[in-house]
Amino acid sequence: MNSKWHLAAMILLAFALVAGAGCAKKTTTSTPPGTQVEVTDESRWTPPPAPAQPSVDESTLASEAERRAKAEAVEELTSVTIHFAFDSYELNAEARSILALKANIMRRFSDVRVIIEGHCDERGTEEYNLALGERRARAAYEHLVILGVDPGRMSIVSFGEERPLDPGHNETAWAKNRRAEFVVR
Repeated sequence: MNSKWHLAAMILLAFALVAGAGCAKKTTTSTPPGTQVEVTDESRWTPPPAPAQPSVDESTLASEAERRAKAEAVEELTSVTIHFAFDSYELNAEARSILALKANIMRRFSDVRVIIEGHCDERGTEEYNLALGERRARAAYEHLVILGVDPGRMSIVSFGEERPLDPGHNETAWAKNRRAEFVVR
């Protein structure tokens, strides 16, 4: 019985091959042999117009960069304070280097004007601290003048002990309060 099934399967396979070969596609041509057909393209392609470039105003870019640089310089000018030793208005090496940076900024931006504020800690009389605060502000002012900053662009004021940075009553707080600050006006 098994051989009958094999024989039937073989017959079916042979029939499928004959039917498939009989249905093959035939090629036909629409032009007679030996005739050439010329095809021409009459259309013209033009590329789309390039997108318009936004006009860049060089002077606007330069002035914007200058404004940003000035804002950063003013921030640096006002953010760093000078500190002094107890009962002193002498500028140490660190204070001189800070003042040199401030002088560079002020020379670069000639329209910047500053107020130099002198401050003291709470020790000493009010009159003494006001005088010491003025000497501290004046020391910074004179050093900036030596470094080439126009004195007409600076003014000084002393607050003595009136505006402490740290309200504490210890050496750490007092050291923070003995300072000269710069305020851009």
